[in-house]
Amino acid sequence: MKKGLIALSLLALSFVSEANLDIKAQEIPIVVEPVPSAIALIPKDFNFIEPGTLTVAIAANNAPPIAFLASNNRDRIGSDVDFARLLAGSLGLKVNIIPAAWEDWPLGITSGRYDVALVNIAVTEPRKEKFDFATYRADSLAFTVKANSAIESIQSAEDISGLRVIVQSGTNQEKILLGWNEINEQKGLEPALLVYVADDASADLFIQSGRADVWFGPQSVAAYKAALTGKTKVVGFGPKKALVAVTTKKGNGLVNALQASINAAIENGTYQTILARFAEQDEAVLQSEINPPGITY
Repeated sequence: MKKGLIALSLLALSFVSEANLDIKAQEIPIVVEPVPSAIALIPKDFNFIEPGTLTVAIAANNAPPIAFLASNNRDRIGSDVDFARLLAGSLGLKVNIIPAAWEDWPLGITSGRYDVALVNIAVTEPRKEKFDFATYRADSLAFTVKANSAIESIQSAEDISGLRVIVQSGTNQEKILLGWNEINEQKGLEPALLVYVADDASADLFIQSGRADVWFGPQSVAAYKAALTGKTKVVGFGPKKALVAVTTKKGNGLVNALQASINAAIENGTYQTILARFAEQDEAVLQSEINPPGITY
């Protein structure tokens, strides 16, 4: 792993540990004024699923700080929820936030159930064949273990040999683990056992009960949970950072308005406010890009 990535990831942990993890404050909705220049980029023939409303898929599982339940155990909050409100407000639209499973967002976009998806989606070359992307964060992946685990460091394939590793199907982290298992098998080492869990609550239960050794997922989620509960610790990071993007159907033209909304928020400071209140400052991008080169493993 590059030293620069280690430094950035450790910086992310320091942001979270120093952050005031006040969920009540995070529940206060952001206020966003319409951005005429972004509104002008909405294609004239674009049909929103619900007229006058941006329908946005967000992560259904409890994944703070990206998406999770508010203190009333009903409303959704999180940085992706804030970005959904940012996009809708900038485009002069209401927002309809729909929790969606990771496995459901691709079909939901292509079939017209959602206008856009904000499910911590990394840009990859295969995904670019079906979807358009406007980037808004740069995220890395992290290995999390129980706070009192004897595991102190995971940096390479050898470090996961023989471990039970929780991962979500169809993700970049699954690709990394499968590649690392191939490396271990070639070296005569025992591969990791991949434990497929779809929701965050089950992953926590598996880690705390000893049914799994490691969870591998977004570092922002890993760092936030470790700081909030003290029941877990981060022991390593993925090999690369990925550009995370607002996702919409390929060729529908909406991506230009989405990019303009994000860039306007970067200029006026709303973007930085969202990242700061969820301790994601180190994941900021200087500007939103449309369909940049996808991450490869």
